[in-house]
Formats: sequence, structure tokens, C-alpha cells
Amino acid sequence: MIGTMLVDLDHLFADPIYDSNRCSIGFHPLHEPILFALYFGLCFYSKTRYIGLGLVIHMALDSVDCQITNGIWFV
Repeated sequence: MIGTMLVDLDHLFADPIYDSNRCSIGFHPLHEPILFALYFGLCFYSKTRYIGLGLVIHMALDSVDCQITNGIWFV
């Protein structure tokens, strides 16, 4: 599940790479809300269960971060 943090490699394509006030949900390619269904679907197959769970937790935590820093859940 720690390997699912590699989804954050898409931050390297942003300019600037880090912005403390930016919500990653909806901004970075692998953080698009439409992909959340795919990540959730991975939880139902035994071979991808931990990857899916890690990605769902990652996106949930990013959503909480957006709520705390910007007061919004999604962009």
C-alpha cells in the first residue's frame, strides 16, 4: 500500500511542483474524480485489493487536505 504513494509522481508535471494552497483533486492527472471509481473498483479484486485500498485512502486524505486548506472537497 505504501507503493500507491507513487500516484503523487504526477505532481512533478505541475508548475510550480508544490503549492501549499492548491488542491490536488482535479488538478493533477491521476487525482481526477473520475478515476476514483476505478480506484474503488480495484478494491473488489483479490490481486489488486491492496493497491485499490491504498489509492482510495490516498484520495480520501487528499480530499480532507483540500477541505482543510481551501474549504472545498473537490475543484
